[in-house]
Amino acid sequence: MFGRSQQPDLNVLVLRDADVIAARVRWALDEASPEERPGLERAAALIEQAAAAEDADLFARWVHERLAAAGYEGAPDSVQAIKVLREAAPGLSLKSAVQLAKHAAAASQR
Repeated sequence: MFGRSQQPDLNVLVLRDADVIAARVRWALDEASPEERPGLERAAALIEQAAAAEDADLFARWVHERLAAAGYEGAPDSVQAIKVLREAAPGLSLKSAVQLAKHAAAASQR
């Protein structure tokens, strides 16, 4: 009919660059002195953990960070949380905010 076509379910893009960072840390590890190796090995392990994160976990973390920055401490999927989230991220649609809040609530249950 008239108007806009149906929008995609979630208008959030997840950027993953852990592979680039991991490659640079591996390169640094190859060139590292014995004193630098333990720190770089720990960094490599942390990067691997970050790279293994599911999109839903990244969405949830993003929501929790925005809510915390706004001083909100309640349930992440409440009406108030969605309002706070949309104020913290202008341009975020209501539908996307609700879906992101659901990811955050599910992550809180795990």
